[in-house]
Amino acid sequence: MNGSSGEDLTSTAVLALLGRAGPMSRAALARDLGMSPATLTQVTRRLLTQGVIEELDRQEPSRGGRRGRLIGLVGSAGRALGVKVAVDHVALVDMRLDGRVTETMTVPFDATALEAVPAIAELLRPFTESARGVPPLLGIGVGVPGTVDRPDSGVVDAAMLNWENVPLGTMLGASLGLAVLVENDVNALGSGERLYGRGRSLNDFLVVTIGRGIGLAVVAGGHVYRGAHGGAGDFGHVPADPDGPPCTCGNRGCLEALISDDVLLRTARAAGVLGEDATPADLADLANGSDASAGSDGADDRTATARRILREAGQLLGRQLAGLATLLDPREIVVMGEGTRSWPWWEPGVREAFERHAPRRARELAITVEPYTDTIWAQGAAALVLAASLDGGVGSVDPRRRIHGLGGAAVERSAR
Repeated sequence: MNGSSGEDLTSTAVLALLGRAGPMSRAALARDLGMSPATLTQVTRRLLTQGVIEELDRQEPSRGGRRGRLIGLVGSAGRALGVKVAVDHVALVDMRLDGRVTETMTVPFDATALEAVPAIAELLRPFTESARGVPPLLGIGVGVPGTVDRPDSGVVDAAMLNWENVPLGTMLGASLGLAVLVENDVNALGSGERLYGRGRSLNDFLVVTIGRGIGLAVVAGGHVYRGAHGGAGDFGHVPADPDGPPCTCGNRGCLEALISDDVLLRTARAAGVLGEDATPADLADLANGSDASAGSDGADDRTATARRILREAGQLLGRQLAGLATLLDPREIVVMGEGTRSWPWWEPGVREAFERHAPRRARELAITVEPYTDTIWAQGAAALVLAASLDGGVGSVDPRRRIHGLGGAAVERSAR
């Protein structure tokens, strides 16, 4: 965008609010942003000329006065690729500025292989080639199950992937010739929720994930909090039992070492209710009473045991969530991840422990669950790029190296 830095700031404020809240009238935009109607009119006129926003054939609901015409983002003004890297697969989405996903892909992948990063680049390459009529590609967002120094440099430490000090962002950017933002996958989910999900209307909320790992994104004041080294929210490695089992991080008794999918499966096998080849889906089916052995002798006892294992996991999670509520005072906790397939049997334990241990002000706190899909994780990664395009980033992207390309070509701007 052209213009002074002050004009850019007011423009990005408008774009960010439309990205979070959806179409709004000029009056509502001016009110929520604290702008004068004259300033807002000037800003929206410029953005309309640039083709970044558009007037819609809809008006705001009547409140007794004149109804304002709604304006919204132009989805075709830009797009981003979002990538979720897991141990055994990669999920990808192609997402427009308005949050609409135009293409998805999930492929088996060995992220622990020596040539994993070049292989990711080759998977992405067909999506980065320009095509007539396709919105300009603003950049690529990548979510990984590990710690990232900064989204813009993208150096990753991920024990789950056997990655140590891997310069993922630099390598992908050099290979594909595009701006790349890399983030912890749960922080990326937090970015997506803030921009397009339940967090649109919330400045302070938590995203907690359960499944193969236990994760957390802290959204405070409208931004994902990363901490001094990018490690904030490493919820799975909070000490929960000093005498507990060893954890992959090298410590003992971490939350992840007590309630992750692998641990719950081992507990179920030790109890004799699942076989050695069982999966988390099998445990969920058993708890739901829908496994293949339903109706056989002892099936009711096995189902009851599965439910007990999940309820006890929920009790431990609920205690830890109460601690988070005490420290962070969120408006809502959103639970996500593959482990939510068993949430009906986690939830009683979570609620019981949370209500017992949370401060009085938090006992009515909403704990909501969103269904698990790989696409949601990849959308969160794409949101890293779109958020940086809209308001400089929901996370802590270095302001000297931001994606900046709405209404024009996508570039990576870097201080020299």
